[in-house]
Amino acid sequence: MILSSNDWAGAAPIAAFVSVFAAAIGLPVPAMPALIVVGSTLVALHNPPLVLATFVGALAGAFAGDAVWFMTGRRYGYRVLDRLCKISLSPDTCVRRAGGFFEKRGVKLLLISRFVPGLSLVAIPIAGAADTRFSRFTLFDLIGAGLWISVGLTVGMVFYRQIDAVLALLRQFGMGMVAVAIAGLILWIAFRWARRTLLIMQLKKNRITVDELSILLANDPGALIVDVRAASVRKDDPYIIPGSRLFDLSTAEDELAALPRHMPLVIYCSCPNEVTAAKVAQRLTRLGFANVRPLTGGIGAWRQAGRDVEAIVATL
Repeated sequence: MILSSNDWAGAAPIAAFVSVFAAAIGLPVPAMPALIVVGSTLVALHNPPLVLATFVGALAGAFAGDAVWFMTGRRYGYRVLDRLCKISLSPDTCVRRAGGFFEKRGVKLLLISRFVPGLSLVAIPIAGAADTRFSRFTLFDLIGAGLWISVGLTVGMVFYRQIDAVLALLRQFGMGMVAVAIAGLILWIAFRWARRTLLIMQLKKNRITVDELSILLANDPGALIVDVRAASVRKDDPYIIPGSRLFDLSTAEDELAALPRHMPLVIYCSCPNEVTAAKVAQRLTRLGFANVRPLTGGIGAWRQAGRDVEAIVATL
């Protein structure tokens, strides 16, 4: 049985809550497209209380999911970010970029974090790890989530005729909204997985293992090892691979320009899948560095292999 738009509109608050909550806790759910479709189904009913209930349902889902990650970050600190690398569809932005953004903007980052894929999921536990007051987190999280939800529902309401036409066409072929949502979710996950897999395959040959790095350091003490973790992550884990240099790659253009382009350059982060380091290696290669290699497993793999680390100097 294929449900009509009116049938779905009656369940709009529940659908909005579930989709937004699922996305907030890190499941690969395209919440914004879901809000747009839900918004389009509300127009024909001319029911302002239902629109308000849908908005409140979505807002409740967003805050419930965000509160879980905020408290998790407060309890476990920046270590929780390593786990997020494994479940996020945007692991290549999971630690370094979010940490850098939060250092610059503080909790106000939550006003816009949902508009940047993958940023909200990481910015919220960072806010918890940074000992942000819960009342302050609640204020900025609700405002940011409210703006994001309003955009989704409004787009659906404004372009409801076009959306309804597409859904009507799909129904002619026996595809209801549930089938469309499932198909869209599968395609979205497949796209993100394929893009990530291609990146890893492309960079796999350039990666360096812990053993290879140890040999490199023994044979070439001049090799440059660069820690690309965010300063906030280093604060929670103030140790580095011996001899590492610390770069904030968003502001290190002058320092990078002074480095010899031919010297061996090893990049590492704290994400177990080292995609952040791999993307940084790509950027450095485009800047002219001839021998850039991300460390497989990052600093975690270095520790697990029993290699020594050293404390970050107090002047950092």
